[in-house]
Amino acid sequence: MAKKIKYSLMLMPALVLLTLAFCFRQTQPDDARLSQIIVETLEESHYEPKAVDDNFSKKLFHLYLKRLDGDKRFFLKQDIDSLMAYYMLLDDQAKEGTYGYFDRVNNMHIRRLNQIESWYKDILSRPFDFNQKEYFDFNEDSAEYLATEAELMEFWRKSSKQQVLEKLARKIDAQEKAQTRKDTFLKVKPYDTLEAESRREVLKTQNDWFNRLKKFDRKDRLNIYINCITEMFDPHTNYFPPQDKENFDIRMRGSLEGIGAQLQEKDGFLKVAAIVPGSPSYKQGQLKAGDIILKVAQGNAEPVDVTNMKIDDAIQLIRGKKGTEVRLTVKKPDESIVIIPIIRDVVVMEDGFAKSAIIEVKGKKYGYINLPTFYADMNNRNGRSCAKDVMMEVQKLKQDNVKGIILDLRNNGGGSLGDVVDMGGLFIDKGPISLVKSRGSASEHLDDENSGVLWSGPLTIMVNENSASASEILAAAMQDYKRAVIIGTPTYGKGTVQRFYELDNMFERSGSDQLGSVKVTIQKFYRITGTTTQLVGVTPDIILPDRYRYLEFGEKDNEFALGADKIEQASYKITMDYSKDIQEAKEKSAKRVAANPLFNEIEAMAKKIEAQTKKSRFTLNLDEYRTEMKQQEVDNKRYEEMIKGIQAYTFYNTTADNKNIGADETKARVKKDWNKTYEKDIYIQEAVNVLRDID
Repeated sequence: MAKKIKYSLMLMPALVLLTLAFCFRQTQPDDARLSQIIVETLEESHYEPKAVDDNFSKKLFHLYLKRLDGDKRFFLKQDIDSLMAYYMLLDDQAKEGTYGYFDRVNNMHIRRLNQIESWYKDILSRPFDFNQKEYFDFNEDSAEYLATEAELMEFWRKSSKQQVLEKLARKIDAQEKAQTRKDTFLKVKPYDTLEAESRREVLKTQNDWFNRLKKFDRKDRLNIYINCITEMFDPHTNYFPPQDKENFDIRMRGSLEGIGAQLQEKDGFLKVAAIVPGSPSYKQGQLKAGDIILKVAQGNAEPVDVTNMKIDDAIQLIRGKKGTEVRLTVKKPDESIVIIPIIRDVVVMEDGFAKSAIIEVKGKKYGYINLPTFYADMNNRNGRSCAKDVMMEVQKLKQDNVKGIILDLRNNGGGSLGDVVDMGGLFIDKGPISLVKSRGSASEHLDDENSGVLWSGPLTIMVNENSASASEILAAAMQDYKRAVIIGTPTYGKGTVQRFYELDNMFERSGSDQLGSVKVTIQKFYRITGTTTQLVGVTPDIILPDRYRYLEFGEKDNEFALGADKIEQASYKITMDYSKDIQEAKEKSAKRVAANPLFNEIEAMAKKIEAQTKKSRFTLNLDEYRTEMKQQEVDNKRYEEMIKGIQAYTFYNTTADNKNIGADETKARVKKDWNKTYEKDIYIQEAVNVLRDID
C-alpha cells in the first residue's frame, strides 16, 4: 500500500486522554479503518513493534477497563466476567477494524453510570452520622472488582461521606477561627446547617462531573480505545484526533489565531478565566475575566448557543482566521447581556517562551533563563524556536556582564529534537550532543557542527522529576562534557523519539471527517557516552530535597515503557572541564542544604507525602478527621512560615528587555510579576550559590 507521509520529529512525554462518552453512533466506515491503519502503521514504523496476538489482546482487555474505571468504582466482577468472551479476540478486532468489545464495554459502562447517578443523589439527600467509628477502605491499585451491587452502593456511600466530611471539617474549622478572632461579621451557623451545606456542595461536584461525561460522544470513547492500542506499543505512541493535533501544534509553536481569552467550563457555562495581555480581546477591552459567553456568531451570521456545549467545540467556534470577526453574546457579572465584536488575530502565548532575568547577590550579577518547553514551529522552518530564543537571552545576559547563568529546565517535558542540539551548541565548541538509533540501524550522531561558544562561563542547569526527553538530552550532554553543574532531582527517564504520521494522507476515506494523526516512537536516543536516559533519567550532580521525590513517578513506572540498553559511545572532546569546580560545588552545597531548615522540612514533608499516598484506610469520624487535619495544618503552617522567612533575591530585567518594554505598562507589569514569582525560590537560590562556588 503506497503511503504519502508527513512527519516531524518530537521528543515529548506521553499524553493521557481520559475522556468518557454517553451517546453512540453506528460505526462509520472510517472508524473501521482507523484501528486497521494504526496497527499497520505501528507494525511498520515503530522502533520496537509488538506482536498483535493473544497476549496483546489480554493486556488491551485490561487496559481499556483501567482507562474507563481505574478505581473500580463503576464495574462489578460479574460485568468483567461477562466480557471474558472477548479476552483473546481483541487482536483480531484491532486488525479487522471491528469494535465488538469496545461497544459492549461502553454500553455496560453507561448503564452503571446512570445507575450510580441515582445512587449518589439518594445518598446525599440525607444527613450523615459522623460520630460513628467508621472507615473507608480504598486502594486504587486493588486488583479486585466488587462482587455485588450492595457492595458497590456501600462504596459510593462511604466515598460520598468522606467528601462531605472534608468539607464539613473545613467549615467548622473556619467558623471556630472566626469566633476566636471575634469577627463581627460572622453569622454562626449550627452544625446541621453546615452539614447540609457540605452535602449540597458535594452533590453539585458530582453532578458537574456526570454532566461533563454526558457531553462526550462515541468518538471520544473511541479515541480512548485507540490510544489504548497505541499505548501497548509504548507510552509515547499516541493517536491524535484532528482537534488534539491542532492543540498540540499550538502548544509547540506558542501561538494561534483567535481572540486571546482563556476559557473554562463552569456549571454548564463557558466562563472567561483570563485575558491574554496584548491579545485582540485585551485590545478590544470589553471582554473581562468572569464574563460568561452565551452565544458565538461568525460576523453577521446567526449566533450559536454554546450553553452546555463541550468546551472544545465552543473553542473551535471562537477560534478563527486572522482578520475575521467573531461576535460574542456575553453575560456580565451584573447580569447585563452585551454583544462584543472582536477581530481575530495572532495570539502569542508569551508564558510558554524562554525568558531571562538578572539576579544580583552581594554586588555580583547572575543570569537566569527559564525554558518551559522545547518549542518550535514545525510547519515553518523560519518560525520561532526555543534555540533561537535562548541564544538571544544569553546574548542579553552577556551584555549585562553576568558572572554565571542558570538554565531552568524544571517541569520541561521536551519538544523539538533539532533545537536541543542547537541549544547545546551554545555552550560547547562543537561535537555530538546525543546519539540516536533507528529500528534495525546503526546509531547516528546528532552533532553541533558550529565552531565557537556563545557562553563559556559558569553554568548550572536545573531539573526535576518532570524534566523529560529533550531536557534530559541537554542536561546529560552538558554533564558528560563536564560543562555544567546539574542541580535538582533525578529526571523523568524518557529516552525515545517520536514522529507524527498524518492518517488522512495514508489512505482514501469514505466519510467527510478527518482522521487525525498518530505519534509513533521511531528511535531511541542515548547520551554521548552510549548509556541511556530511558527509565533511569539523569541523576543531577547536586541532588536537592523535593516534596515528591519518593513518589512512583517517571518512565520506569509505565507498564509498557521500552527497556534501557547501551550502545557504543561517541567520540567527543572535553574542552572546558569544570569537573574540579563541580566537585567542590557539590561538597559546599551538601553542607548548605544540611544546615538549611527549609530543605530539612521539605525532606520530612516528602516522607509524609509518600506515607499518605500509601494510605488505604480513611476515617469517617469527624473528631478523628479533625485531629488529623489539625496536625497537617501545623505542618503546613510551619512550612508557610519558613517560606515567608526566606530572604528574597533581587530579580530585575536585562537592559535589552527594558528597552523592548519601553513605556508599555502592560509588558512592564507582566515581566515584573514574572520576576517576582522566583524571588523566594530556594532552588534557584541554591543554584546561584553553586554559580558563586564555581565563579
